[in-house]
Amino acid sequence: MTRRLSLAGQLLALQVVIVCVVLVGVAAVTVAQSTQRAEQTESARALEVAETLSNSRATRVALERNQLAFLRIAAENSRGYSGSQDVVVARADRTVLASADPGRLGKALDLGGSSALEGRSWTGDVEVRGGQAAMAMSPVYAPDGGDVLGLVAVQRPYPGIAEGLSAAAPNLLTYLGLASVIGFGGSLLVARRVKRQTLGLEPAEITGLVEHRDAMLHGIREGVVGLDLHGRVTLVNDEAIRLLRIPGDALGRPLEELGVAEEVAEALLTTGVERDRAVGTAGRVLVVNRLPLTSRGRSIGSVATLRDRTELLELRRELDLNRHVTDTLRAQAHEFDNRLHTIAGLIELGEAEEAVRFVHRISTSRSEFSSAVTAAVHDPAIAALLVAKASQAAELGVDLRIAPDSALPVLAPELSTDVATVVGNLVDNAMDAASDAAQRWVEVGLGLVDGEVDVVVRDSGPGVPAGMEAEVFRRGVSTKGSASQDAAVPGGRGIGLSLVHLVCARRGGNVTASSADGSVFTARLPAGPALVDA
Repeated sequence: MTRRLSLAGQLLALQVVIVCVVLVGVAAVTVAQSTQRAEQTESARALEVAETLSNSRATRVALERNQLAFLRIAAENSRGYSGSQDVVVARADRTVLASADPGRLGKALDLGGSSALEGRSWTGDVEVRGGQAAMAMSPVYAPDGGDVLGLVAVQRPYPGIAEGLSAAAPNLLTYLGLASVIGFGGSLLVARRVKRQTLGLEPAEITGLVEHRDAMLHGIREGVVGLDLHGRVTLVNDEAIRLLRIPGDALGRPLEELGVAEEVAEALLTTGVERDRAVGTAGRVLVVNRLPLTSRGRSIGSVATLRDRTELLELRRELDLNRHVTDTLRAQAHEFDNRLHTIAGLIELGEAEEAVRFVHRISTSRSEFSSAVTAAVHDPAIAALLVAKASQAAELGVDLRIAPDSALPVLAPELSTDVATVVGNLVDNAMDAASDAAQRWVEVGLGLVDGEVDVVVRDSGPGVPAGMEAEVFRRGVSTKGSASQDAAVPGGRGIGLSLVHLVCARRGGNVTASSADGSVFTARLPAGPALVDA
């Protein structure tokens, strides 16, 4: 089985053929031009010989006196020194008087298209044996310059192809040789460059790679978006089009023209590396990973992957709510157990009145906190969550309180669930941070401002380390303990704050962290149509 030429070999062979065709064409044109110049030269020489002989006074006198011997000698001499094929002298009636061909003597000369008998010189071509020849005719006037007595015709053969080639050969071979070297050398360089640019791959291999890439690109469940240095889309698959809700003809268009959400566009157009950045768009939560692309040390653009985490967010939110219920029940059970043991001990000691006062203090304390919550928070689900969190706070020895300016109306179920998820996780995070402080307290502020539900949670903990205000919302990142150890546990460290960020991003809101005598977390969730009158 014969081996097919490589791509570089095919290009080299094709270019060699093209160079050869060009060289043959150049050679043909050169020979044609050389032949044309030779024909023009022969015609000019024939005319010069004819005019020289016809303008001679001796020729005029001899023709007027009909001196045939002189005319024949003069014609033969002209033919000899000029190297012409034939020199003919004829009368005005076209009768040939002198010629190198005896068979033409006394016969009528074929003038063709000549105007010599009209007093004008003429040149042209005539058919002779073996090809064509140049013919020149010049009129012979009377000695006194009067009438035309006859004419002189000179015939010179054109050079053949071999003679033309031999005349053009020196220059032709030089130029063709140089052109061949340059052409073949250039073809070799182009072939090597193409081989380098295709990484040594052959056309079939390149086609296979492209087909496999397209199949993989459109088969994976993650969205893939490639951008060049100017922010134009160079690569996009079906999943990315679905997730970003962009037109199918996005290729080659700037990202700004495609109506992509501002937060998503910022993540895709950033100059650095993005890892697991959660962004919200059109009611969905996307996780973006972006990497810059370089080729031979030169930046050529970027590629980003998009993962839809909306369904996972719902599951995590449900797990988070279940965790809150479980933690609350456990804390309340522990709290009730301790208080029952205290009451039982007082009764056994006969301190019935002290037991009554203890029960009264417990009831009053819980009633005061519940009243403060219900007075400020009208949404029953969120109010119940805060009351339940009070038991966990009491177990940790943390004072949980409501900000004096809190005021939250009843919310629609979906918005209420999102706010409860945010509040529960921020409070858990704050209690965990404050549990080791000298003064242990957590303050929760809730309100509705300009169509947004604002959640502000402060604590007396050590605060967020400088430079980690954005990092704390990434999955698995924690400022306390080992993130890697607890990240896999639902509700473990490094999970709650990332869930808060995802919930806020999904609703088009945001959450920020800062430090001011402890940590301050501020979450904003647009209420939109989810708000319900109280």
